[in-house]
Amino acid sequence: MSFNTIYLTLMSVRMAPRLPLIFLLMIHVVSADWGVSYSPSHICALKNSSVIMSCTYTYPTGYKIEKVVWTKNIVKGKESPDLSKDPEYSQRLQYLGDKKQNCTIRLSHVTQKDQHMYCFRFTTDKSDGKWTGYPGVTLTVTDLQVEVPERVTEGHNVRLTCKSSCTLTDRATFIWYRNSQPLTERRDRNNQLLLQSVRREDAGRYSCALHGHTYISPAAQLNVTYPPRNVSVSITGSGVIVEGDSVTLICSSDSNPPALNFSWFKENQSSAVGSGQSFSALQSGRFYCEAHNQHGSQRSDAVTVTAHPGADRNVIVIAATSGGLFIFIIIIILFIKRKMSVKTDLTITKVNHPDTT
Repeated sequence: MSFNTIYLTLMSVRMAPRLPLIFLLMIHVVSADWGVSYSPSHICALKNSSVIMSCTYTYPTGYKIEKVVWTKNIVKGKESPDLSKDPEYSQRLQYLGDKKQNCTIRLSHVTQKDQHMYCFRFTTDKSDGKWTGYPGVTLTVTDLQVEVPERVTEGHNVRLTCKSSCTLTDRATFIWYRNSQPLTERRDRNNQLLLQSVRREDAGRYSCALHGHTYISPAAQLNVTYPPRNVSVSITGSGVIVEGDSVTLICSSDSNPPALNFSWFKENQSSAVGSGQSFSALQSGRFYCEAHNQHGSQRSDAVTVTAHPGADRNVIVIAATSGGLFIFIIIIILFIKRKMSVKTDLTITKVNHPDTT
């Protein structure tokens, strides 16, 4: 029964001279019997989840329900489609209601393409017995996104947020993952993850999900910055040199961002003796480096470089030359002795085998 029909009926009643009050009440009851109720009327659902659209409907006594239909995007003057016959919905839409008062449905595996207003329509056995519940249920489908600070310094607190484009209708329990591994101790109804006194080990790719759902958000990188740690010096070679030569020392550290400034010191000297990640030591002493980034600095343990006096170089050169000359003389002597031995063998052969011709 349309609004215009009810209005004309009421106007006719008002214009009638002496209609009893009970008749007016009966008209009101009849007009109020037609209706559809949705609870809730707005649903925010997680992508790939199942949605329950709770629905009840009423109609006057004496009518029999013949057809029930769920439809979407009603346009005035056009016949709305039956979603149960739509290929995009037929395998995902389940009618949980009946042909009496319950018109609840379940819609599975929802995506952003399912964001529409859905309405219930029923038809009775009488020509004037049709009703569409408008406005219907508005469905919004959201995914999840992890929001992290661009960077955080070690020792500070950091708060990560699992964001959705709408407020989820179902009360949700959030689950957090780091590098695809669940943080089992972090399960909360709050959509935020608080990391207190964050450590460098907390850096990684974080994602979130809702308990009981398969959908997991894309991962977001948490970058933890910290000053240089584990600063050390390595030596190319033994660390023992002859005066006039040099040995290269290399400074390494663990830091984020990487250390770009390095200073070199010699023990018992207050001022730096060099800079850069590598340093050439020309003299004896104990050397250490200091690595710097914008968050702080740290110095290494000292390493020892030993430089022998220059005279030792001459001794080494003379010894090497003498040794080479000695070996050369031995080779010459052996060669001469071998040659003489061959001549002796030839002479003996001739004596034992004289020429008979």
